[in-house]
Amino acid sequence: MSSVFFKILGINFLFFNSFLTAQNKIFMNTLHQEKITLGGGCYWCTEAVYQQVKGVLNIESGFSGGHVKNPSYREVCSGNTGHAEVIQITFDNSQISLTELLRVFFSVHDPTTLNRQGDDIGTQYRSVIFYHSDIQKKTAQNVIDKLNKSHIYAHPIVTEVVPFMVFYKAEANHQNYYRNNTQEPYCRLVIQPKLQKFEKLFNDLQKK
Repeated sequence: MSSVFFKILGINFLFFNSFLTAQNKIFMNTLHQEKITLGGGCYWCTEAVYQQVKGVLNIESGFSGGHVKNPSYREVCSGNTGHAEVIQITFDNSQISLTELLRVFFSVHDPTTLNRQGDDIGTQYRSVIFYHSDIQKKTAQNVIDKLNKSHIYAHPIVTEVVPFMVFYKAEANHQNYYRNNTQEPYCRLVIQPKLQKFEKLFNDLQKK
């Protein structure tokens, strides 16, 4: 056989090996990816906090838990759609566990007020965890049980733990809201204190 044939064979082998390596990396990355959908009042707040958390790969603000398909922000604000404002988080569970994500969740909103977060009142602001698997359900229930037994809060936790059904992404101007509107009064007066609280309590979970 000619040397040209062996050169071609070698090139093909290197290409195939590189392809397998790339595919393996994609597979491993996908293997550790997980989604959880959380409602803790206004999604502008929760989105801003979780953007700072290590292991969080992607966040989308939107709506879940209701009966209206593809609702608008205005429709959800009416309180008539059954939806809650939520964020859908994609995270790398080799970098951060669901338990750690929920520790943050229960620290940056009040899980003891039914259908209310501060001045935001209505079922759209309810505290809710939409689980994507039975393991997530058990994890959420265990975290809630431990918090209730520890009496960290003056009142029992009212956070709903319900199966995830469907997620509707909110309009573009509601994505990445805090970073795009840092000087808005709501961002300065409501979101920034939550970020400061997160930074104080969870230095070990912050993105570097």
